[in-house]
Amino acid sequence: MKALIIGATGATGKDLLQQLLNDPDYTAVDIFVRKPLGIYNDKLTVHVVDFDHPEAWKNLVTGDVAYSCLGTTLKDAGSKTAQWKVDYDYQYEFAKNARENNVEDFILVSAYGANPNSKIFYSRMKGELENAVRQLHFNKITIFKPGMLERKDSERSGEVLGGRIIKFANKIGLLESHKPLPTEILAKAMINSSKIKSNGYSSVKLGNIFAFADKIA
Repeated sequence: MKALIIGATGATGKDLLQQLLNDPDYTAVDIFVRKPLGIYNDKLTVHVVDFDHPEAWKNLVTGDVAYSCLGTTLKDAGSKTAQWKVDYDYQYEFAKNARENNVEDFILVSAYGANPNSKIFYSRMKGELENAVRQLHFNKITIFKPGMLERKDSERSGEVLGGRIIKFANKIGLLESHKPLPTEILAKAMINSSKIKSNGYSSVKLGNIFAFADKIA
């Protein structure tokens, strides 16, 4: 199989890329990034693109499975408009290009609580993206909805503190439904989902993400 990834430089994307490169079921991995990476592998093709002009690289989005795990924070983006461009526009255009090039399987990382009618900006943005991607009518689409992610070497102090609090609560039997999800587990679940023969739409929430990661596809 040939995989396509947008968001390969993020925490989840890095784990996803490494696992795909190590997976014998995948013979090629194409990633779409803003600048070159210091990673070399016979399976890997790095496309340095301008995400503001998706029409310029549309013909490169060809393969079997497209993975979309691009995202930023409001703090890093600087404004809601800038965050919307990264989290919604870039991912939607990638999905649109994939669909028009007959990619059959699309896997999207969304968020717990995503809802197009939410009053919370982030949740509404993620919900609207889910709806837009579903309207592209891929043969198979899987949307993962993790809660708090546990990233390696995270520099997000609030996220690290929150993760510690929830882990402590988990130890005493509380907040199990909000268990922090390591990005490598999410990546493994995404890959396993691509190997399940099915059609249509699936939504995978936290508890089931751990189960997907344990599946032998």
